[in-house]
Amino acid sequence: MTSRIYLKRPPVRLIDSEADNLTNLALSAAERGMQAGKLLLDEIARAETVKADRLPADIVTMNSIVEFQDDTSGSSRTVQLVYPGDADISAGRISILTPVGAGLIGLGEGHVIDWPDRDGRERPLAILKVTQPERI
Repeated sequence: MTSRIYLKRPPVRLIDSEADNLTNLALSAAERGMQAGKLLLDEIARAETVKADRLPADIVTMNSIVEFQDDTSGSSRTVQLVYPGDADISAGRISILTPVGAGLIGLGEGHVIDWPDRDGRERPLAILKVTQPERI
């Protein structure tokens, strides 16, 4: 079992090439007034960027399958984090341009982040498990 690391904003690590793509996407979304675009820009700004081969497999990247828990409600979900064009909530694929998607990127197993939901209320989200599809 992974131990939990409780920080208001735990460290974020991004793959350098993904960070560039995500920055462009977040800027466009923020210009259109999307809250998730602004949240994503904040996360990118504080992230450490690394080469893909230097990032541990337990860090959430694009296309990762993530099991997380809302520690307020106790409910857990497993989703795949994808770009907006690939999102399909009924298939468990959530966009990086949702509040939850922007909050998951770059976190590792065991991290807990206080993150706003769609209504702006902060909720603790705990990363339980990260799977990289290309490593299955």
